[in-house]
Amino acid sequence: MEELDAYSRTVSSVAAELRPKVAAVRFGRGSGSAVVVGAGELLTNAHVVGRSSDGRADFSDGTEVPVRVAGADPLSDLALLRAADLPDPVRLGDADALVVGQLVVAVGNPLGLAGSVTAGVVSALGRALPTRDGNAGRVVEDVIQTDAALNPGNSGGALADSRGRVVGINTAVAGTGLGLAVPINATTRRIVEALRRDGRVRRAYLGVVGAPAPVPAAVADRYGRRHGLRLAEVVSGSPAEQAGLRRGDLVLDVGRVPVQDAQGIQRQLFAEAIGVPLPVTVLRNGAMVDVVAVPTSL
Repeated sequence: MEELDAYSRTVSSVAAELRPKVAAVRFGRGSGSAVVVGAGELLTNAHVVGRSSDGRADFSDGTEVPVRVAGADPLSDLALLRAADLPDPVRLGDADALVVGQLVVAVGNPLGLAGSVTAGVVSALGRALPTRDGNAGRVVEDVIQTDAALNPGNSGGALADSRGRVVGINTAVAGTGLGLAVPINATTRRIVEALRRDGRVRRAYLGVVGAPAPVPAAVADRYGRRHGLRLAEVVSGSPAEQAGLRRGDLVLDVGRVPVQDAQGIQRQLFAEAIGVPLPVTVLRNGAMVDVVAVPTSL
């Protein structure tokens, strides 16, 4: 038998490790994939689960198990499932350590074809994925973009690095040759823990929309800060407006922590921030302005 090249050895090794741990799942009219992430637990996309409370998971070895939804969070597009007699969990990695061009392997069940494996590279990092749950909206930050082939049914499947560590949950097919995955990082782990503990994720609400922007040179030199978050919108009646934040403000610090993007704010807006005074420092018309906002429940 001809010896495999290094690339093929890597992909086949990751596939061998992950295929038994990625299931095809079905919930009423919805279907997709799910990844075993803990004892009796699988992680998938919230849009795969929809409003269902239970479903079925089929593994590549022919095993079928009933699953129930332990919790879902449409604003991160993640859902936690529980089931008995599952394989050992995957090893989780850290998407924050990925670099553009790095090899990644996708394992899922596209078009009903169980245990399918594709490979590609990280095409881009830092992408944003808008999500919505009723009247509430959020942007999933630092989404992974890959050219590994993804098709309907891949949603909820694993995106892994060359060592077999799952660094993302495939969530959307954005176009030909383009796939997106929710990153596995510190924020995701907090979301999964909240789903495990409470069955939902409670978030604090501030009411701003912004984009990264450079800090003017004079201020950057003085304060040692190169980037901030430029507010494009301050929602009427929101805690941000009541605190005095305005469209055009350049946010530098939130909760005494430097902020350069929307995730810098979002990672602070979990349940423990509700009703707690939150100091915000902005640059406005060349002057530093300090305000205190009190986030409400989203």
